Amino acid sequence: MVNFQNSGFSEDQTNYLSGFISGVLQSRQMPFLGQDNERRFTHDPAVAVEESVFGTPIDDLCKEEIIKYEKNGLDCYDAILENSAHNLFPEAGDVFRYKYHGLFFVSPAQESIMLRCRIAGGSLTTSQFRGIGEIAADWGNACIDLTTRANIQVRELMPKNCPDVLMKLTDLGLTSQGSGADNIRNITASPTSGFDPDELIDVMPYARAMHHYILKNRDLYGLPRKFNISYDSGGAVSACTDTNDIGFQAVRLAESIDGLEKGVYFRMQLCGITGHKQFATDSGILLKPEETLPVAAALIRVFIENGDRTNRKKARLKYLVDAWGIEKTLSETEKKLTFKLRRYPLDGCEPSRPKSKHGHLGVHPQSDGKNYIGILTPVGRMSCDQIEQICSIADRYGRGEIRLTVWQNLIIPGVPDEQIEAAAAAVIASGLDYRAAAVTGGIIACTGSRGCKYAAADTKGSAIQLGDHLSSKLELDTPINIHLTGCPNSCAQHYIGDIGMMGVRVKTESGESVDGYHIVLGGGVDDTQAIAREIWKGIAFTDVPPLIEKLLRAYQLKRKPSETFSQFTNRHEEDELRALTD
Repeated sequence: MVNFQNSGFSEDQTNYLSGFISGVLQSRQMPFLGQDNERRFTHDPAVAVEESVFGTPIDDLCKEEIIKYEKNGLDCYDAILENSAHNLFPEAGDVFRYKYHGLFFVSPAQESIMLRCRIAGGSLTTSQFRGIGEIAADWGNACIDLTTRANIQVRELMPKNCPDVLMKLTDLGLTSQGSGADNIRNITASPTSGFDPDELIDVMPYARAMHHYILKNRDLYGLPRKFNISYDSGGAVSACTDTNDIGFQAVRLAESIDGLEKGVYFRMQLCGITGHKQFATDSGILLKPEETLPVAAALIRVFIENGDRTNRKKARLKYLVDAWGIEKTLSETEKKLTFKLRRYPLDGCEPSRPKSKHGHLGVHPQSDGKNYIGILTPVGRMSCDQIEQICSIADRYGRGEIRLTVWQNLIIPGVPDEQIEAAAAAVIASGLDYRAAAVTGGIIACTGSRGCKYAAADTKGSAIQLGDHLSSKLELDTPINIHLTGCPNSCAQHYIGDIGMMGVRVKTESGESVDGYHIVLGGGVDDTQAIAREIWKGIAFTDVPPLIEKLLRAYQLKRKPSETFSQFTNRHEEDELRALTD
């Protein structure tokens, strides 16, 4: 022991130094006791606790959780730079971590990288849209894909260009952070919010606030699985809010009741996951608009701490709520809030108005006296030249803004009455269309096997062929949605389509493996909410167009007055529906 007597130090200094040195000597026999970046104490010899991730032992974690445990995906930018210098694709765990930056190595479908952006509420300026087009032209395949989360993807990027792509995206005021892997995906919102004559509230500010809150809180990355959030303004155009993990649905209280002032509130819906045949259901909670963000953040943190990290098939929010029940889930959420959750019955709120099924297409009046034009983009794909033309139309005739929808199309808002004809003609001249064609206007397709390793069929190619066939064979007087998805992940949400198709491989009589589909009928969302029923299994695509044609002809011939296709199919038994096409 060091002796500090007669050293010139005061008694207090001597006592402090003696204690300090004693602690140093003790630390040679025991590890340093500190806290890690999650504020957990480390190397405490008095508490021999097995290392874990939110209570799950390391040995029990699934492969993706091990990858995240070894290195946070947000911390792989050095790997992106290193791979860029040598034009190398990511390997091993970095393939997963790249997705934290919105970069997807899509081998073996393509030996290239896909960029998925992150666009709050699907709203962007024409300069931003042009900039994404420039990314596609300079480094990608000279086209973009609009997605079913009101987002944009750029394909066929090479590793050497990834840093430039990410930097340009930032320069545009956009980002791709957290757009893939086990993170909160693009926040969606009613695409006509802010100018819809029928809406209850403009939800775009709340979608943007949620978007930026996620970006600025590192702990909201690395969830047990992906997570979706959506805002519905109560207007005419759907955002498919009831297919999200959290859906905020605007409602109105017509009069003051039980201490609540009349006005606009949000119902919180939970656990939409239509790939697992489940819509979000009302939680019994009524929120003021400003309460939606803290409640979502609290619930997400409950999910982070308690979601399953051992089984990817059981790792979505639905399965935690199934295990706990809604009341425990809400109780645990409430513990993270500074206010009490407000329980209020759904039937005490005015019901939302019905949605306009194809209100995202065509010319429609706005609340400010101007108009928006909904533009049909076949299966969501646009060339860079079309991007430039659409931006020029929005600048010249609109207000320099583009709204993306979950229906793989876009909207130009702010067109005066006297400019509608010129703007519409310019849309047609671009090679796109604004007219709500009953067949092609409702066809949606995921990326498919040309660009996704999970897909069993070329969904976009199939969708275009199907649309061409049906358009040449018949005319419909009512809108019908046809959703083609390549695999059970159901990115195109085939279970909510009037007609849904999921890609599978089908063996022909000669033994050849070809694109085929399982076909489901009778789905819908919002006020027509229904999970479609599987009617046909393993139909080779060559047989699909004539089969769907026969089905639609039977609907036209045998329907009741004003009966929708979904109503028609849902009043028939499965054998009866199959018999309609025999």
